This record gives sequence, structure tokens and C-alpha cells, in this order.
Amino acid sequence: MNDIFPNEFLWGGALSACQAEGAYDKEEKTLTIPDVMRFNPTDNRKVTKQPNITWEVIKEAKGDKDTIMYPKRRGINFYETYKDDIALFAEIGFKVFRYSISWARVFPNGNDEKPNEKALEFYDNIIDECLKHQIEPLITISHFDMPIVLIEKYGGWYNRKLIELYKKYCEVLFERYKGKVRYWVTFNEINMSIKAGAKTLGIINEGQSNFEEMLFQGLHHQFVAASSVTEIAHRIDPKNKIGSMVAYFTTYPHTCKPEDTLKAQQDDQMKNDFYLHVMVKGNYPYYALTYFKDNNINLSMTDEDFKIIKSNNADFIGSSYYNSMISSADDVNIELTNGNVHSVYKNPHLPANDWGWQIDPVGLRVTLNHIYNKYEIPIFILENSSGFHDVLNSDGTVDDPYRIDFLKQHIQQMGLAIKDGVNILGYTMWGPIDIISSSKSEMSKRYGFIYVDQDDYGNGSKKRYKKNSFYWYKDIIKTNGRTVFD
Repeated sequence: MNDIFPNEFLWGGALSACQAEGAYDKEEKTLTIPDVMRFNPTDNRKVTKQPNITWEVIKEAKGDKDTIMYPKRRGINFYETYKDDIALFAEIGFKVFRYSISWARVFPNGNDEKPNEKALEFYDNIIDECLKHQIEPLITISHFDMPIVLIEKYGGWYNRKLIELYKKYCEVLFERYKGKVRYWVTFNEINMSIKAGAKTLGIINEGQSNFEEMLFQGLHHQFVAASSVTEIAHRIDPKNKIGSMVAYFTTYPHTCKPEDTLKAQQDDQMKNDFYLHVMVKGNYPYYALTYFKDNNINLSMTDEDFKIIKSNNADFIGSSYYNSMISSADDVNIELTNGNVHSVYKNPHLPANDWGWQIDPVGLRVTLNHIYNKYEIPIFILENSSGFHDVLNSDGTVDDPYRIDFLKQHIQQMGLAIKDGVNILGYTMWGPIDIISSSKSEMSKRYGFIYVDQDDYGNGSKKRYKKNSFYWYKDIIKTNGRTVFD
């Protein structure tokens, strides 16, 4: 087990602009969906529900300059602290840093003739800072950060016009960072479009009878856009590697009843595999077409769309992995619990964190083998971690053995998957520095190796402190994963 990870394996971490950056109104940036998501301190729900983003919510938020109850507007001020924070990542030994670019910074009005040079200079600085520390920048082009102007002017991704606007945005990035950025992800967790339509697709639910159809139409436009910009990226620089990305929920049948196994297969198809099939194999699978027919979903799809999708497939599969799920043909007596973006049925064989997210390290190995068996292209684990409550000690230390234990178990299973023969490019754990939670906009749900002294209301010194896990992960990277099996 001493040499299980390849010498070129990319160890690192991942953040999103909308949860870390802050500076929501600096340098002409306009609002995005995360900027209008309020923090609700009384929200102690036991199941995951996406915030209900309505036109009224957007209107109210646009008239409010508050950064306390809209926490993603302040983030952790990465906009100002990126040099120091990236230096800490370099101290850990990061080989790669995944970060996203805010579309609303680069094209503040959505349809600007030219990009915002000040925004591009900011991202120049982040990328150059990574390269200065020999850290490979991995860029997510769209990460749950839908610009409000694109919803107001076009109705979000339901409108085919966004394909051309996205292509223009991407071409600017590919030209700007040619030779500096090799790895790109088109859309973060694209399979969450159907569960979180506002922040992924910019499609607002106003009770439309065809709302699900609208979501799948927007998703189709994203598929066309992803394939289109893959062609552009390869044309601009043949060294570019473009990845698809899903939040994979490995799915177990609740019992060994054949009906439960069938339901697990169907859930896996429409919640996971459908998205990868389109972006990797270049066509719509039979079961998706059957689902559309059975649910009276009629999409506008052209021959040219399918020509584009077929001709420009992803170079690698990006996946987040937080929790698995179970499926049952009879779910009457099964309890729901929290999970990534949406709720899942509770698996009685698994522990959970304080938010109810179930912990299943072996499921990561199952997931990696399942994906590689079906698609046989390299996999990049782009997010993996768990939120915990941390306590900053009076001496500036944070004891977090629970985080070390979680990550150790998952990295072990990743190593075993490599031993199985799975081709894994790298591992960017989620949230190496504490950030604002995506789902509940809270600060107290912490993921990082680096503690940020800020509470749910923005109080605190904002100073950074190294947790014990900081030194543990540093050793993992230094030994290329060998010590994880000690």
C-alpha cells in the first residue's frame, strides 16, 4: 500500500467564489442568486430543502444592502485575503486548487459587449498566485452562482440565448488563461439543476404547470453549452482538459427485494448516470427519453444540438461525494434525513454528522468503481468532506479529530479504488478554509483545515487559525498518501 497513489496525483482543495469571495458589489459586480439567499437562524429543519427563491425575494434583496442576513455577500473576504489564504494552502502542500469565477463579475450586465477588465485582473491575480506557489489552478466556470441579470433579461437557462452568452464568457476565459489553466469544469454538480433550479438554471418556480419541463429544457441548453465550449477550449489550447461534474449519490436498495433493487437502479439512472451519459457518451440514454415520455415532458432539441453534444465529449469526470442514499419501492416507513442539496432516506447502518448527513466512506469506493466501469475516462474527485462544529481554543488551536477520521477513511477508500484499477487524477477536498455554507448560509457548519474567526452574523476578527487537521493533511500530501494507511 506504500505506493498506491501515482506520483503525479493532484492533492488539494476546492472553494467557490460565491461562498468565499465577499465584495458582492465591488468593481461593478451585480447580484447572483447566492447574494439573495438569507440566513435563517431559526431554521433547524431535519430534511434538506432548497431556499424558495421567488421574484418577490429577489426584489426585496435588491433593495437591501445588508450583509449580515445575506452572508454570502461578505463570504470570508477572500477577495481581499486570497494571497494569505493561498499561501496557507501552499504551506499544506497543495498541488491543485479548485476555484470558481463569478460570471456576474466578468459580465456584470449579462450581455456586455466587453468583459469587465477589473474582474479579470482579480482572477489573474488568483491564478498567478497559485502558479507562484506551484499550485495547479483548476477553474469551475459556473458554480451555483447564477447572475440575476440573466434571469431578469432572459428567464435563465430556459432561454436558448444563454448558450451564446455562456460561450462568449468561456471564450474570454480560455483566451485569457491559455497556458496557465489546464483543467476546467463547465458546470458545478450539473445534476443538481433539477433539484435547485434557481441557483443552477435561473428558472424561478412560480407554480408553472410545466415547471419540470422548464428545468429539463434549461438543462438541455446547459448540455449544448458544455459541449460547445469544450470544442472552443480544445481549439484555443489542445492541452485544455474539460470536465463534466455531478454530485454522485451511490444508491443502495433498501432491502434485497427485487422491487427495491429496481427502484435503486431507476434512481441511479435519473439522478446520477443520465448527466454523465450525455456529457461523456454524447447522446440521451433510452431511460431518460422514456422518463420524458411518461411524464409528458416535451423538449425543444435540434439535430444541431445533438451533433454538438456527440462531437465534444468531456475529457474527465468530476464528481463530488458527500453521502450515499437508499431507494425503496415502498418508502412509507423510511425516515428522511439531510444530504447534499436534497434529502435522502436514512440508512440505519451509517453514522451521520450533526446536520444528519450520513457518512459512508466505502460508498466512495463503490462510486468510483461504478463510474469508471461505465465510462472508462479519468475521474477527478472535486469535493469530499463533511461539516462539523469546531471550537477555537484560547491558545488559537482547534482540535478536530472527527475531521481527520472522516477524511482518512474516505482517502483510504479512494486509495483502494485506485488499487482496484480506477484512474483518478486528483482529490480536492471541499472547503479547505471555513466558508459560508451553500445550503443554509451559515458559518458554524465548518469544513476547513483553516479556522476563520467569524460567526453566523459576521462577528469576529476574521483571523485565520490552523486546525490540527491542517498538519495531518500536510503529512498526507508530503507522503503522497502513504501515511493514510498507517
